[in-house]
Amino acid sequence: MTDSNHDAVRRENLERARVNADRSVPTDSLPYRGRWTRRHWAHASVLTTMGVLLAAIVPGFSSVLEHPGDMQMQRMTLALSLPKLDKRAAKSTDDQWQSVTLKPGQTLSGVFEELGIPYDQLARVMQHPKIKPTLRKLRPGTALSFNLPADGSVRAMRLEAGPGIGDTPIELEFSGDTLRERAVPVEITTRTVVLTGEVGKSLFASARKLGLGSAQLNQLTDEMFKYDIDFDSDLGEDDRFSVVVDQTWKNGQLVNTGPVLAATFTVDGKLKSAFRYMRDGKPEYFTPDGRSLRRPFIRMPIPYARLSSGFGGRRHPVLGRFRLHKGVDYAAGTGTPIQAAGDARVEFVGRKGGYGNTVILNHGGGKTTLYGHMSRFAKLRPGQRVAQGTVIGYVGSTGLATGPHLHYEFRVNGVHMNPLKMTLPPPTPLTGQSLVAFKSETHRALEKIREVEDVVFQLDDGSRVASAAAKPAPAPKKG
Repeated sequence: MTDSNHDAVRRENLERARVNADRSVPTDSLPYRGRWTRRHWAHASVLTTMGVLLAAIVPGFSSVLEHPGDMQMQRMTLALSLPKLDKRAAKSTDDQWQSVTLKPGQTLSGVFEELGIPYDQLARVMQHPKIKPTLRKLRPGTALSFNLPADGSVRAMRLEAGPGIGDTPIELEFSGDTLRERAVPVEITTRTVVLTGEVGKSLFASARKLGLGSAQLNQLTDEMFKYDIDFDSDLGEDDRFSVVVDQTWKNGQLVNTGPVLAATFTVDGKLKSAFRYMRDGKPEYFTPDGRSLRRPFIRMPIPYARLSSGFGGRRHPVLGRFRLHKGVDYAAGTGTPIQAAGDARVEFVGRKGGYGNTVILNHGGGKTTLYGHMSRFAKLRPGQRVAQGTVIGYVGSTGLATGPHLHYEFRVNGVHMNPLKMTLPPPTPLTGQSLVAFKSETHRALEKIREVEDVVFQLDDGSRVASAAAKPAPAPKKG
């Protein structure tokens, strides 16, 4: 390349450098002398839009930040005329009742001291001529209530009905130096209710949750269904039961639950029902059509015991040789009560060889029962009459026994029979006027049972099941 060519290239490079330097100068310092392109117009539009938005938004924020007191809610006050406060209402709302139940050995002065009531109030109560004799008769379990307002005074004292007090609660009202006595009105109502639920893991726990006590549980297991249900093994967790009782309420509080009027159980999908009715002055239980549920002999002389050995040949656990087992054995803890299997006359009470302590009952018609290995006897004597279910002794392990259990035998004319397979005719069913009276008396309980079954056991198609074990059929799937 010649020198002239080099000079031409250098001049061209210098010219390009100058042009680039001119373009690097800020646009706000030098006026734009060229023609605007499309890109320039787009940038200008964006910048203009941002400027408008900032002008509209920023002043609003600044006004809030600089003048917070300018934006306040407007409030309106409206004067209302209120009724005058009733002094009696004010007094009642100030009432604060505290209740104490007398414990064994606790005195009235101890109760006053526990609640912080001044001694002068106790002296006034003790000297009241009408209440003084009653206070001396207070017994453990008596409920005492005191009206103690917030000012520390004693407004009134109430003695609930109980031993030595009578059937009506008494209230003592303190007014200045006077002590006024008045009877507290009592509202007593009786309601026929039906309690229903599932057996679950424990019939007794489930029944108690429903409000049934020991008396009602004993009626279910020891009187109504003791011939038909083995409560140790027959019931499943999903089986249901319903119980009809009369409950007595006093001033809104449950104070008593009467005997079971009717009940139903499910066993293996079959409904078993019982209705209470007085026959010949004694409570007895019947089916809805008047057939007696009573049997001449109890299925198990020990409630809830476990059958540990059946009737027939076996190797004797003590003697170690094959021997005919002439009865059945029920395993139970020492001291468990043993009941008479049926109405009978006591034939023998005492020690009897390998049987140990033994009781033999004569039921008439050549039928006798034997109860062996007892730990001790009830108050029995030969010739004494005992009713079915009477406690005649207690489980033990006397005689040839490896552990506490009851050996139970059933004999007919001296021949040993399997007590679990004995079938004897039931008592005479109700007929005539007795049946009419029974149905009239049990109608109320029957309707209660039907109400519960209609709700719990009605099928989706509207039909009613005949068994309390049946479950509602699933609804058909749509589509």
